[in-house]
Amino acid sequence: MSEVKKRYSDEELQEFKELINQKIARARKDISILRSLLDNNDMTQTKIVTFEDSASTYARESNLRLIGRLERFIRDLENALIRIENKTYGICRKTGKLISKDRLRAVPHATLSIEAKINQNK
Repeated sequence: MSEVKKRYSDEELQEFKELINQKIARARKDISILRSLLDNNDMTQTKIVTFEDSASTYARESNLRLIGRLERFIRDLENALIRIENKTYGICRKTGKLISKDRLRAVPHATLSIEAKINQNK
């Protein structure tokens, strides 16, 4: 009788930890770039109102939304690191089964297996 795996091994968890840390570093770098763009735009603003102002405002709002999404992404990744330390990483919170490695590599902060995600959307 084959034994059902309850959690990922420490070596596997270390692999995921490295992947997550790389994604966090990349997201922080992206946030830094976006913030510097916002700062540069703020410094070059003039008092004269033009048609370009609406495009500039739209770009600024888009960058602010993107920064917010990246900050949430980092928070979710940091929560995944906590699950790694607790050795609960990769366990579906609905089914209790292991989330596939392929899914975790694609979405390292996932807390639901594909099966649970599909059932959630029904």
